[in-house]
Amino acid sequence: MKTYLFVYLGSTLLSLVFTPVTIQIARRLSIVDVPGQRHMHVKPIARIGGVAIWLSMLFITLPVLCLSNIIGDAFRDILSEVIVVLCATGLVFFIGLMDDIKTSGLRARTKFLAQIVAALAVCAIGIRINSVAVTDWLTFNFGWFSWPLTLLWIVGITNAVNLSDGLDGLAAGISAVACAVIAVFAYHSNNVVMVVLMLALLGSLTGFLFFNFNPARIFMGDCGSMFLGFIIASSGVLCSTKSPVLVGLALPFLALGIPIFDTLFTILRRFLERRSIFAADRRHFHHRLIDLGLKQRHVAIIAYMVSLFVAGLGMTMVVIRNDSSLIVFIGLLLFLLVVFRIVGCVRLKEVIEGLKRKYMINHREHEERRSFESAQLYFRRVKTSDQWWQAVCAAAERMDFAWVSLKTANKDGSTDTSVWRMAGSTPDLSKVITMHVQLGDNGADTCRELEIAIAVNGSFESASHRAMLFNRLIDEHNVVDLIASTPGHDGRRASVVNYTRVENSISVSD
Repeated sequence: MKTYLFVYLGSTLLSLVFTPVTIQIARRLSIVDVPGQRHMHVKPIARIGGVAIWLSMLFITLPVLCLSNIIGDAFRDILSEVIVVLCATGLVFFIGLMDDIKTSGLRARTKFLAQIVAALAVCAIGIRINSVAVTDWLTFNFGWFSWPLTLLWIVGITNAVNLSDGLDGLAAGISAVACAVIAVFAYHSNNVVMVVLMLALLGSLTGFLFFNFNPARIFMGDCGSMFLGFIIASSGVLCSTKSPVLVGLALPFLALGIPIFDTLFTILRRFLERRSIFAADRRHFHHRLIDLGLKQRHVAIIAYMVSLFVAGLGMTMVVIRNDSSLIVFIGLLLFLLVVFRIVGCVRLKEVIEGLKRKYMINHREHEERRSFESAQLYFRRVKTSDQWWQAVCAAAERMDFAWVSLKTANKDGSTDTSVWRMAGSTPDLSKVITMHVQLGDNGADTCRELEIAIAVNGSFESASHRAMLFNRLIDEHNVVDLIASTPGHDGRRASVVNYTRVENSISVSD
């Protein structure tokens, strides 16, 4: 017990020393977070607080390996696993630090790849979710599926904590709750190695929060949030390998419930909005509370209280350890869903409408693609200028255009025009997008311009997409050299082409 107390107090003291030093270094090197549209702060703040957290934990954890007691012996028994975990977290930490130092930051894909590589190293050493005992009579053995499942867990938790670092003290406080919960469970399971690691990390976060709580003097940055998420996730898996009961993974999941659910709903929201999952926005859990009129410190305290409440009730699963533990876990998950529903992060009606809208858009794009591919086949049979014009009219009909006109300016100054209109309809000009396509000149004798009018049909995006596909047809089948004269006639008056079906011939009426 004295060793545990020393680890916690020692890492706290080191964090209280390292954090102010880190602030000064960051300011001198201009490694600061400048206020922007998505930021809550109003002045530049140091953004490499993860350095203080990482060093404080290492400076306490490594000496424990040399102790000649039960804790030191336990560390040496799984020395290879501990070294791999620390090296993997070190890789994630340094990638995050590079992102914090670079003004433009690293690409999201680069950080994501580094997380996968580090997680693969952890899996390769044998730290995997091989099985989970849900109840006394139900145990899942994952076999080879333990690899992708562990990767998903580690990388998912890493990014969840990273996304939660958008408010003073939020990520540090929630991570501290998770560390405390894992430490208690590890102590109950006689896993002294995890107790030391989590207490060291908890002490580092305790000291860091003195400077990170609102008004913050330093941010942990990506080097801190990615490091925290990765080591907490890896530690949870390591605990589950020693005790495969559900509670081994359920407790860290519940303690990190706010960032995990926030990440899941963010991915769902961006999916429905057809945006990249790496795109930034201002609609996270803490942003919603801020928009309700709460101050930053109040939002952080609410998040702490919810996390403590859920994790505290989740600790009863350690004592119960029977079928009732599954009921407790499901009940706490439902409680978190209710919290997010009250805050306004998720609404079932909006999700259903978003799914319907996405299905309609995908269905419409599929139909537009089919029309385009059908028109492609028609264009590939073009041999003459008349056939080219017929192919243009066929494509216009399939793509629901209002009209298409081909204007030919001759060398002598005269102008010829051929027009196709959708049969049986009078277009509403307020719901039509027009576009002009210059076809170039044919030996300087003529100059041709194609005007297309696309019916909006309730969606400007659909009209723009159809226009893009039509332009692709024109690019792929450039027949400027093929056209020797205005299709369908050789006079100099404007003509109208009445084209009603694709397979019909073109009839021209003056």
